Amino acid sequence: MNDHSLTEAPIKSLIKKIATPVAIGFFFNTMFNVVDTYFGGQISTQALAALSLSFPVFFLIVIFDSGTSTGTTALLANIIGEKDTPKAQKYVGQVLSFGIIISVVTTVLGLLLAPSIFRLLGAEGEYLSIALSYMNVIFWGSVFFMMISVTNSILQAIGKTAPYRNFLIAGFLLNCILDPWFLYGGFGLPAMGFQGIALATVVVQFLGCIYIFSEAVKTRLITKETFKHLMPQWKAMKEILSQALPASINMATIGVGIFVITYFISEFGQDAVAAYGIATRIEQISLLPTIGITIAALSIIGQNNGAKKYSRVQEAYRLCLKYGIIAMAIGAVVMFMVRKPLMAFFTENEKVQAIGNHYLVFACFTFIAYALLFVSVSALQGIKRPMYAIWIGLYRQIVAPSIVFYALVKIFHLGIDGIWWGVLGVTWSAAIITVIYAKSVLRKKVA
Repeated sequence: MNDHSLTEAPIKSLIKKIATPVAIGFFFNTMFNVVDTYFGGQISTQALAALSLSFPVFFLIVIFDSGTSTGTTALLANIIGEKDTPKAQKYVGQVLSFGIIISVVTTVLGLLLAPSIFRLLGAEGEYLSIALSYMNVIFWGSVFFMMISVTNSILQAIGKTAPYRNFLIAGFLLNCILDPWFLYGGFGLPAMGFQGIALATVVVQFLGCIYIFSEAVKTRLITKETFKHLMPQWKAMKEILSQALPASINMATIGVGIFVITYFISEFGQDAVAAYGIATRIEQISLLPTIGITIAALSIIGQNNGAKKYSRVQEAYRLCLKYGIIAMAIGAVVMFMVRKPLMAFFTENEKVQAIGNHYLVFACFTFIAYALLFVSVSALQGIKRPMYAIWIGLYRQIVAPSIVFYALVKIFHLGIDGIWWGVLGVTWSAAIITVIYAKSVLRKKVA
């Protein structure tokens, strides 16, 4: 696929070429997390709960990584669509510098804030120590997470998603070896316990950073000229921030949203927290096709918007929505059928299994809503309208859940089911609002 084929090739074939490697890759990324969950469960239910508790804190890394990746992909795709290669090379240099700066900020914030966040979520004593032993290692390795995101955004901007897929597959296989080795020790290494699972993740990210960067160097976007633009320039940084910051804030709302839901679930005990952690990892498997389609929408719409081919922008949005709905309908049926054996695979605790199984029933009915929401937000990012993601993120992740969860749990006394009903209702309302808005904006583009 050449750099400009996203503005020329048939949309259907482009979606397939871009989305398929992404979906496959993120399947193995999810399985990477599944392996961590499995070995965490081998230690104790408390360790498993600590891993689940780490999600809101881990999102400090995801916030910046994903936001920067999404924003820079959209920005570079538009520049490539304009066929301005020198400008693209300049912005690649600025993006690399931006990634280094943000990774330092992530590490500092994470190490400072993690203890307070864990305590706020009810962790203390050994429970707190276990959670911190995991997250502190992750934060020290956050630079590798960020540089993978930044260099991969360069590849995504030209529709090249196979390298990241290759990394995620290799990372999963390597994690299957490193997790038990670092956890239990052997071959000259001492047993590291729960901390070893985190170290295994950092090692995989370090190796992936080298590989993805080498693949990005093969493109015409990284040359000797690019390295002349590593010194931060305010004008370029401002433009990168205008795309990356809204996406990062949107991801931040997801992190706060996980905190909100974990806060309410924590009232029902560690078993409930552990069940939710396992169930969401299982849920992610079914959502993988939507992630692939979302990346396809971002890359294709971004380049065609830059090339001012607005009819192709609309066609890409319509087809991505269609494929997302079909994929999620199938995923919901499959998830409903296999949820019980999957929960049983991760834990023998029958109470944890029961809570997780019940949540997954509700989750199946949100899948299509996620497809509508994610594709629409991605399309808006692609046409350089990133601010909407912030407002819908605040509504879906923080404002509405806080009100709805409180009302259903505290006032109507629906118990943990109140949380599940709240997730269902809030997600669907956000999806409907977003589709209406996205279609309105795109119609104005063509008019």
